[in-house]
Amino acid sequence: MPLRGIRGAHSVSENSEEAILQATRELLLAICQANPTLRTEDIAAAFFTLTPDLNAAYPAYAARQLGWTQVPLLSAQEVPVPHGMARVVRVLILWNTHIPQEEIRHVYLGEAARLRPDLNGTVPKTTFSSVFDV
Repeated sequence: MPLRGIRGAHSVSENSEEAILQATRELLLAICQANPTLRTEDIAAAFFTLTPDLNAAYPAYAARQLGWTQVPLLSAQEVPVPHGMARVVRVLILWNTHIPQEEIRHVYLGEAARLRPDLNGTVPKTTFSSVFDV
């Protein structure tokens, strides 16, 4: 069975445990809603990252709160890129599914939607070859 990736991100209002967990739960629920055949037993792993200004909670704990008890989870800190967007939790879910990658729905919420405007219809999509045309 192919392994696919689902990406997502959500802005966090403040560096508090509740704000981080709430944003992460909202993100995971939105990803599940956008990909209705996603089942926890088909998730190979989920990787969460936080921008360096967020350290009050592990976002993986929010997944546990939602019942993701058998899914391998990992939380880490993002690279502190100068001028990067502040207060963002990100996730990469590795999903065992036959659904083609182009049918996977990635989710970017709040201010984090600016990270991937190509996924919310504000920027025309390009093909791989058109990006490298000279």
